[in-house]
Amino acid sequence: MDELLIGGILIVVLFAFLASGLWVALSLVMVAIAGLILLGNDNFGLIYATSTWGAVSDWSLAALPLFIWMGEILFRTRLSNDLFEGLAPWLNRVPGRLLHVNILSCGMFAAVSGSSAATAATIGKMTLPELKRQGYDDQMAIATLAGSGTLGLLIPPSIILIVYGVAAEVSIGRLFIAGAIPGLMLVFMFMGYTVYWAMRNKNKVPHDDVSYSWSEKISALAKLIPIGMLVMFVLGSIYGGLTTPTEAAAFGVVGALILALTSRTLNTDSFYKSLMGAVKTSCMIIFILAGAAFLTVAMGFIGLPRMLAENIALLQLSPYMLIFCLTILFVILGCFLDGISVVVLTTSVVLPMVIQAGIDPLWFGIYIVLVVEMSQITPPVGFNLFVIQSITGKDMLFIAKAALPFFCLLLLAVFLVVVFPGIVTWLPTTMTKN
Repeated sequence: MDELLIGGILIVVLFAFLASGLWVALSLVMVAIAGLILLGNDNFGLIYATSTWGAVSDWSLAALPLFIWMGEILFRTRLSNDLFEGLAPWLNRVPGRLLHVNILSCGMFAAVSGSSAATAATIGKMTLPELKRQGYDDQMAIATLAGSGTLGLLIPPSIILIVYGVAAEVSIGRLFIAGAIPGLMLVFMFMGYTVYWAMRNKNKVPHDDVSYSWSEKISALAKLIPIGMLVMFVLGSIYGGLTTPTEAAAFGVVGALILALTSRTLNTDSFYKSLMGAVKTSCMIIFILAGAAFLTVAMGFIGLPRMLAENIALLQLSPYMLIFCLTILFVILGCFLDGISVVVLTTSVVLPMVIQAGIDPLWFGIYIVLVVEMSQITPPVGFNLFVIQSITGKDMLFIAKAALPFFCLLLLAVFLVVVFPGIVTWLPTTMTKN
């Protein structure tokens, strides 16, 4: 049977399974089996066993459950309250005031959780009630949380960067380094827009005549020291070449447990819940990786990646045109799948085209995460939108509309890294030379 015909049938089968509510991992497995059957290959049991074992036994994946567990532990400590109380006095005179707490808190928590959903949930539960109590505009409070909650995908250590690194065989350490500058760029873009909005809508930002002395500000800043030390320790050890990402993740778990103990929020119940939360999330991701590995091998038997790469080469698309087409593809997929599923599902098919076009796989990893960040606040299946809806009880359309400016900012960030790829590649290249 013709490869193109098989590919068309498999796309229909995949979306049929996803629309039916079947797990993403099982959908991938079923599509792979269907493809092999159409090809006349009935050894799918043996192929599944060998392909999935190779995919999930990679040592680099050991960092995944450890970073997830670190985030789960910190999710159950006083970290969120300390972030709010530590940042608030310093933002009192900045236009937008406490709205910036959402952005900076998400940025700092993203650096230790690695998860977009965990970042949005943790910070949202703490900041939204306080912002509402003080009279801040509901729509802007939700918007800053929805946008900056996506930072959990990009600011290292990022779970999705680990998944991409394993799938694309790119150094996870270099991906972490490459994500630092784009992550900081997004933080400044979000804060800049918030300042602009606050100056245009002064009536929607409550006035506060409270002034803080320098001693009070320094005292508040001290509450950020524990989380700051943990971030510097985990990321500094990776950037400095002292540890691998897996070793840094193990040290991060130890540091998170120490923080939880010193804050007196670690008990048998919170420890058990953090451990089970990490196990459930890790198993879900590993299951998706196993299904995607099986699908990748099946696609190899059918010849779809080779055919697509050859057809793209024949079209002679410029790298910019290819990136434009892929951006549309990833945003559409993000409307139906979570970010990790998008990365795992598309990497094996898309990467040959990207390499054929002369695009650096390291740069492409950061690009794809930025686009997936956009999909996190794109209805109907933007994960951050669901998280915020569960916290606020607001209508999904209200939340999606509120998040639209930050979606546009993420789109601008994608444009900037495409036009100026050095934003991504400069730091890892410089550190590698040193």
